[in-house]
Amino acid sequence: MSSVDDRRDVREGYRNGGATRSLNDSLEGEIQAFLIDEDQLYTYDDLTKVNPVTPATVLKCLQVRYSMKVFYTHAGCTLVALNPFQPIPDLYSLDVMKEYHYAHQPQEFKPHIFIVAEEAYRNVRGQLEPVNQSLVVSGESGAGKTWTSRCLMKYYATVASVSVVKSQDTVERIERRVLDSNPVMEAFGNACTLRNNNSSRFGKYIQLQLDRCQLLVGASVQTYLLEKTRVACQPANERNFHIFYQMMKGATDEQRKEWKMSHDQSFVWLPNSEKTIEEDCFHETVEAMVHLGINAERQGEIFRILAGILQLGNVSFSSSADESQPCHLDAKSKDFLQRAAELLCVPAEELQTCLRVRTLKAGKQSVLKPCSQAECSVRRDCLAKVIYAQLFEWLVTFINNSICADKSTWCNFIGVLDVYGFECFQTNNLEQLCINYANEKLQQHFVAHYLRAQQEEYVSEGLQWSFVKYQDNQSCLDLLEGSPISVFSLLNEESRLNRASDAKTFRVRLEKELCDNANISWDKFSKVPHFTVAHYAGKVGYQIEGMAEKNKDPVPPELISLLQKSNNQLLHQIFKDNETESQIKKGPGKTTVVSKFKNSLETLMKILHFTTPHYTRCIKPNPECKPLTFKKEEVIIQLEACGIVETIHISAAGFPIRIPFQSFLQRYALIAKHIKLGGHSVVLDLEADTCPQRHVEKILSVALKHRCLSEEHSTLVHCGRTKVFLTQVMLDLLEDQRKKILSHCAFTIQCCWLRYQRGRRHAHRQSATLIQAVVRSWLVRNRVRRWNRAAGVIQSTWRKWRLLLKSLAEAELDDAKDLVEEDTPALTPVVRERGSVQLSTIPEPVTVQGWPMGLALASAPSMTVSLTATGFQKMMSVIASLNLPSRRGEYQVKTNQYTEELASIRAQPKGSVKLHCQRSPLLYADRQPDLKSDVRGFNEILLEKTL
Repeated sequence: MSSVDDRRDVREGYRNGGATRSLNDSLEGEIQAFLIDEDQLYTYDDLTKVNPVTPATVLKCLQVRYSMKVFYTHAGCTLVALNPFQPIPDLYSLDVMKEYHYAHQPQEFKPHIFIVAEEAYRNVRGQLEPVNQSLVVSGESGAGKTWTSRCLMKYYATVASVSVVKSQDTVERIERRVLDSNPVMEAFGNACTLRNNNSSRFGKYIQLQLDRCQLLVGASVQTYLLEKTRVACQPANERNFHIFYQMMKGATDEQRKEWKMSHDQSFVWLPNSEKTIEEDCFHETVEAMVHLGINAERQGEIFRILAGILQLGNVSFSSSADESQPCHLDAKSKDFLQRAAELLCVPAEELQTCLRVRTLKAGKQSVLKPCSQAECSVRRDCLAKVIYAQLFEWLVTFINNSICADKSTWCNFIGVLDVYGFECFQTNNLEQLCINYANEKLQQHFVAHYLRAQQEEYVSEGLQWSFVKYQDNQSCLDLLEGSPISVFSLLNEESRLNRASDAKTFRVRLEKELCDNANISWDKFSKVPHFTVAHYAGKVGYQIEGMAEKNKDPVPPELISLLQKSNNQLLHQIFKDNETESQIKKGPGKTTVVSKFKNSLETLMKILHFTTPHYTRCIKPNPECKPLTFKKEEVIIQLEACGIVETIHISAAGFPIRIPFQSFLQRYALIAKHIKLGGHSVVLDLEADTCPQRHVEKILSVALKHRCLSEEHSTLVHCGRTKVFLTQVMLDLLEDQRKKILSHCAFTIQCCWLRYQRGRRHAHRQSATLIQAVVRSWLVRNRVRRWNRAAGVIQSTWRKWRLLLKSLAEAELDDAKDLVEEDTPALTPVVRERGSVQLSTIPEPVTVQGWPMGLALASAPSMTVSLTATGFQKMMSVIASLNLPSRRGEYQVKTNQYTEELASIRAQPKGSVKLHCQRSPLLYADRQPDLKSDVRGFNEILLEKTL
């Protein structure tokens, strides 16, 4: 049979009257038939599938699953967790976290604490009212609440961490610091007890702060009632807080010397130090403190304070023979007191005086009175307790300042509540009364929120319902906190009296005022004054002796004044505030321990009331904390005390999900709007019809007709008068359909957006092409205009240059006839020596100029000459310019001035070395001669090669 069929059959059975049947002999046959198939009991992941639901069947299923090493089981709206008391490999690994986080339907997986965590996280992401979530982890001491809370914080630090890392400091603040707060608070607030090796001696509510993207941006811690009496008084076979043992085992020799703790020294306040538990890890605590921002200097101050507290515990007093004199201190006690004073950075004489002498005020005068031996011990213990309590509060404040995000950066939170479990020892006092009172408040919250409120709401909404009986602990709460007369009111009144409290007198008054309440009783034959309270988890007897004094929590003013003068900066800081001074004032306005604790719990209950709660019931399988040991007697008591069986009854027959019509319409109206039936869209006009119930029914009918939900699921939803009642299966299927429609809408929007973007890009490309064409044409026009202007300038300049060349050529060229007829000019000695050539046919030297070189050899057409030249430059020019063929030592130069154009020594005969003449003014010179032509004279001017 499927899970849906099982749940439907169970619900129908209880609606037809099965829930009203008593668990008597008539059910034995059904129970035996169910228990016969023991091999299949471990497959029941949800106890609502058990039929019939009785303590015996539920107990047997849990036992079989525990033997198969399956430690988590659903019980309707509650998760039952059995403590294995040993590490289970890969049960809380990173891969398992990701598997549950990315699962489409985590409820289809095996029961796990991560399912509860993921459900709360998805509620925040889905913004289902109320958006803020609370994970309530309850159970007895040693049931595994601290470990479960640690796993929840690790899960959220993993799945809700910042995906895009902005900086390393961001990672440390969001993930590392939140997780590192656990070992520090456990070291200072947990201790080894008879029932648990790591028992939380304080309560804490941790708010994990999420931003609008549901990412973890910070956290805050709120604590409740630290058991500070454990510092100076440890019950038999129990231990002090973990931090003291960690210091003893993990300190180096240098640290021991600084803390004045030798290896062979023992401390009265550290009993059972030989016992080793895994939490005693000093280096882990120190490393976590560093990550939280507590530097080495501050750590040194903290550990010196703790070492001073331990030294105080070794101080003992002896009565003086003369009552007018203070108590005596032996040599060892004086040494311990001196060490304590040095570690606390206070004067030893003043410390000794404050412990042995009290100050009484008579009007405006102060009178000093020696204390008795008992009073000295009380003052010593009071000093140690107040120091440790204030140090713990400072540590919590520092952690909050380190990990808490600014209010503007977060909008929702997931709270994890881990409080001390229900306790019942051989001797119980005010601490156990407050602890059990806190558990009563949490149990009443569960009863009021689920067992009672849900059933009453079913009836008011028109569901056919037969009430399931459950254990209501409201009468016990009325006994403890009721008005006008209750245990707490009488205790506060007794504590505010300005006289010593008498246990017997207080017991008589309790018996007189509360005799009508059935939850309190007295043993008249007991010699020790006490009273017994019938809690939801069983009866507990409380010792009255010392209860009123603990409720007063008196702190001598002289002790506070002494600590305010301390040279230890941390100790001076935590005692200089006005809050500490207000705690020591006397009178009826004094705040007692009970009233302070009650107010803090009321604040917690208000927070839980405005959040969506998720319950995890931790079960302790055996009192000895042995691995994989299941004792039926121990488990059945816890199941009956926390109402697991009744929870299963109501969950099997009821609807755990309740959504108001308006919220349902706002969330699921799109299902009807986007589904087509018979080719036509369903129109849902919310404004035309004022009845929201019709809209809800239309949405559900559309979903069924469209087969979003099969016909067999139609019984898992009920439309009441103001709310829609759904099972988890129905809600999951509706959410799936909504996600599909949202995905389709998102896809459509993306397609439209892509088309829009594509059109914009096309338009941009066309615009860019047009702009580019215009720019290119403008550039070309500008370039052409510049070219035209440049061409005009070049043409003009060229014309001018041609005219200039022509004029220069005309001025330089001489006719050969004129040269012959003219008289030979007179040569200066310099010209004659360096610039002339002597020809054989001409008696006078012929002048050869450097530039213009002039014309030469304008003589007869054919002549034989003997060439003489002086001057290196002239000789090289002539030799390079003329190719004079040699004939028996004579040179023949053939010139024909009139037929072969000009003759110049700048001209080059064929085959000769090229002579470069720059900027020649000769208009008729050939600047690109044909070297292959037959040159017969000096008629070629070469410009492209330099000698």
